[in-house]
Amino acid sequence: MRRFCLLFFLACIIGTTAAAGPSSAPKLYVCNQGEATVSIIDMASQSVETTVDLTERGFSENAKPHHVVAEPDGSHWYVTLIGANTILKFNRENEIVGRLSSFEVPGLLAIDTASDRLYAGRSMSAVDPPKSIGVIDRSTMTLSEEIDTFFPRPHPLSVTDSGAHAFVASLATNQLMGIDTAAGETALTRLGGTTQTLVQFAMTPDGSTLIGGGQRTGRLLLFDATEAPALSVTDTLKVGREPWHPVISGDGTTAYVPNKHSHSISVVDLTNAGVTTTIEGNGLAQPHGTALSPDGRYLFVSNNNRDGTYTPTGDTPEAGTVTVIDTRANEITTVIEVGTYPTGIGTVGGQRATGSDR
Repeated sequence: MRRFCLLFFLACIIGTTAAAGPSSAPKLYVCNQGEATVSIIDMASQSVETTVDLTERGFSENAKPHHVVAEPDGSHWYVTLIGANTILKFNRENEIVGRLSSFEVPGLLAIDTASDRLYAGRSMSAVDPPKSIGVIDRSTMTLSEEIDTFFPRPHPLSVTDSGAHAFVASLATNQLMGIDTAAGETALTRLGGTTQTLVQFAMTPDGSTLIGGGQRTGRLLLFDATEAPALSVTDTLKVGREPWHPVISGDGTTAYVPNKHSHSISVVDLTNAGVTTTIEGNGLAQPHGTALSPDGRYLFVSNNNRDGTYTPTGDTPEAGTVTVIDTRANEITTVIEVGTYPTGIGTVGGQRATGSDR
């Protein structure tokens, strides 16, 4: 009887501990560039599950975590540290299991889920970074190759779901490069007119269309990628001021474009190449990164809040937010306060929603 009671008591403790542990729901990783932390949000409960403090792992308060991507199965996630010239690999228990040091001013990441490749660009904050992007073997976190772009300030990155092609563009000039990842061949595309300053790309699941927002022009450019690595512009849409990191629905029909200076989200019908609505409201304060829940029902948007557009309710007066939007109604449902200066965000599978529940 005593043995039974002891076993029952231990089972209760174990059960309680398991219940209090991390949820198995999909995670959203949020880089808080202003305080060297990463907020991890449970996408099901839409709440912060835990915060990874990089200063407790040997990095300075100026580490500047900027962008994050994760494996499709959630086993590992990767984050760039602008201030430490480092790219870190974490496991699902949020332990550092690999790192690439001495990669100068890493910026955006693009994960090739069809291979072991992880692409890394250069930070927008760098004045004269190397004219190249890195190709990293994720399993060993070693730099396998640096691809010369020949143009200055390579920043936006994307890779097709098949892994056949990758794309990068310049912040300083109207130049884009497509890369045939198997053959190693590249194709350069030049745009006329005003310098767009393309910030970030998103690509349809079938690899046929690439989109990118021009920081200077407030335009969303749609590119035909069916002849990749060559690209050609098919449409140019007026969105808000300073379009930042877009995301595309799992069915490839809808894009969500955060407009940093307009504090808004443009919803774009990619089939008919038009803006269908603009989302505004509480919590949208210099929107930066976007990610969709696995079913496509909710859009998560990180907000820098560097100009005080949003007034935090918690203990951190300069806290940024992650705004949650119901994609059926295109309405804000939740505002989650995170750390200071949240920037790039990511979830499993390189931020691709697996379906559409709009």
